[in-house]
Amino acid sequence: MGATKRDPMLKRLYNWTMSLAQSRYALWILATISFFEASVFPIPPDVLMIPMIIAAPRRAFLIAAVTTISSVLGGTFGFAIGVYLFEQVGLPVLEFYGKTDAFEIFADFYNRYGPQLLLISGITPFPFKVTTILSGATGLNLVTFMGFTLIGRGIRFFIVAALLWKFGPPIRHFIEKRLGLVFTVGLLLLLGGFMTIWVI
Repeated sequence: MGATKRDPMLKRLYNWTMSLAQSRYALWILATISFFEASVFPIPPDVLMIPMIIAAPRRAFLIAAVTTISSVLGGTFGFAIGVYLFEQVGLPVLEFYGKTDAFEIFADFYNRYGPQLLLISGITPFPFKVTTILSGATGLNLVTFMGFTLIGRGIRFFIVAALLWKFGPPIRHFIEKRLGLVFTVGLLLLLGGFMTIWVI
């Protein structure tokens, strides 16, 4: 029932976000959305970043850089929510995404595997704000947090920018529909390879 009520709201939010790509202040709006997406906003910055790059391919890597830096800074805001406002703000955000059980499961071993989980969520479609809040709530080292956030978000946004810069509109559908799956599978294969080497 909750998901049914939420879907129309998310659809309106998505359409509103897309319309912002035409604004003269689009880069500033993208930075703002990227910031808040890393902590509370439900729409990923890709939906604004993609049409912006298609409209101005020469600015592809500037747009990716703005998105990455804003997302890292926003991630520290999510981290602060986890540290200082988990009960008042962080918990409702996790409940909105149905991830309260995830907190109970992750909290016990997050300090051991937090960096890897942060990298995975930074690259894949997993809601990034969940891990930023978890990182603060479970006391992950802030320097480690920012380092892995920068790596994960940078990989994701710069790959999207590079693909759009190289191939343009024809690859847009692939990026919007399938790139998240490709990122997920590729990262799991990479982690599996490292684990295999470590075991051997």
